[in-house]
Amino acid sequence: MNHIERQKRIEAELVDLMPALRNFARRFHTSPNDIDDLVQETLLKALSNLEKFEEGTRLKSWLFTIMRNSFCTKFGLAKRERVGIDANAAERPSVPPAQDWGMRGHELENAIGRLPERYRTAIDLIFIQGISYETAADRCSCPVGTMKSRVNRARLQLTRELE
Repeated sequence: MNHIERQKRIEAELVDLMPALRNFARRFHTSPNDIDDLVQETLLKALSNLEKFEEGTRLKSWLFTIMRNSFCTKFGLAKRERVGIDANAAERPSVPPAQDWGMRGHELENAIGRLPERYRTAIDLIFIQGISYETAADRCSCPVGTMKSRVNRARLQLTRELE
């Protein structure tokens, strides 16, 4: 498959994934305008970095990562911005270093990677892909209660490991 065919295929898949991106953006914002802005920013970054997408990986996961990182970056900047000028710089609130969030993110990724496969799948389906417990249970061929139990056990294990 040549470069142009690959790009057209990925762009078509991007369009198909827009509803999933909107649903995922609702985890970060409640305002429809903010949701649209986050989806648009995600798509813009994805299109401008299409050559970095690795064939054989899931485009949806790649887009969700871009969206999460975009939100975290914007959220961190918004926390630091202040309207107006402070009279005294010493009165300004301190800002925790951004690398702490990055390190915690890596710790979380590593901890999720160490989960048993069934728990890791449950976390991926429910929290990363944002699908319902019912749909996740159907995909895993198990009862809804089992899926909820797996998510709960995964949460408990992650909490124990990360605290």
